[in-house]
Amino acid sequence: MLRSKDFLFLIPKLFLWHTAFEYFCSTEKVIRSKRKIMISINPKEIATVKLQGYLQSAIGPRPIAFASTISEKGIPNLSPFSFFNVFSANPPILVFSPSRRVRDNTIKHTLINAEATREVVINVVNYDLVQQTSLASTEYGDGVNEFIKAGLTQIPSDLVKPYRVKESPVQFECKVTQIIPLGEEGGAGNLILCEVVKIHIHESILDENGAIDQHKIDLVSRLGNNWYSRSNQGLFEVQKPLTTLGVGVDVIPNNIRESPVFNGNDLGKLGNIEALPTTEEVSIFVKENFSVKGVLSSDDQEKIHLEAKKYLDNDDVASAWKVLLAKK
Repeated sequence: MLRSKDFLFLIPKLFLWHTAFEYFCSTEKVIRSKRKIMISINPKEIATVKLQGYLQSAIGPRPIAFASTISEKGIPNLSPFSFFNVFSANPPILVFSPSRRVRDNTIKHTLINAEATREVVINVVNYDLVQQTSLASTEYGDGVNEFIKAGLTQIPSDLVKPYRVKESPVQFECKVTQIIPLGEEGGAGNLILCEVVKIHIHESILDENGAIDQHKIDLVSRLGNNWYSRSNQGLFEVQKPLTTLGVGVDVIPNNIRESPVFNGNDLGKLGNIEALPTTEEVSIFVKENFSVKGVLSSDDQEKIHLEAKKYLDNDDVASAWKVLLAKK
């Protein structure tokens, strides 16, 4: 039987045991929290859409080839591809890959045109071009000119028939040397090997030694889902409808398109909406926003455009359109 003095003698030991037990438990929790649980995937056992999502989210950032081609009938086509890179300097070879559509296993106009004409222009995408590039990725019908829809300027090339994108800081005129199909099912890529025959570089992106300044060129790259990366700043999102068609920059009234308030990215956002707001929607919006009412009452076009730009900067494209359409 424990005497009181024996019990008092045990108290320090019990305290030490308790402290040690607590330390062991907390250490075990830390170890468990640091333990990495991996999932393992057999690519043949999951849906192609899900597999593609893993690939595009894990392998990045990827540069963007803004590929300009032309059909045998002379119809221009413009579309971005993030399965792209440079693979050789001598000879200078760029490779990009238009994949077969997962949903219906059809092929893209870019691939059809490259097979027919064996020519392509690969335009580099910087931050100033990103929204219009996104808009050009919309799958418009056969014969629709994405240069016009995206509000970009097509200029003649020197050695190939496809047009260049004037707004792009670097443009590569290329001859297609080889096309390698990687499969026949939806999601399969088609490697297009392009030999660069002429390069056009805007002087504004060069440094004092004539080299391309990485800050000035301000490149963007693609990641998974809606995510992009801006080389000198980091991640940002570009929202776009995946199952619908943007109305296009060509739908935007001239006074808005030519306004000094809006840049190319603003126009790209405005053109990437599925449908313009109705007269009723515009009326309700104006009635509910007193600050907008005040701007509209001034009849100052620049103030109205600046008000719309506030909404664009917050990616509220519908409200920006409502401001612009309230004063026709």
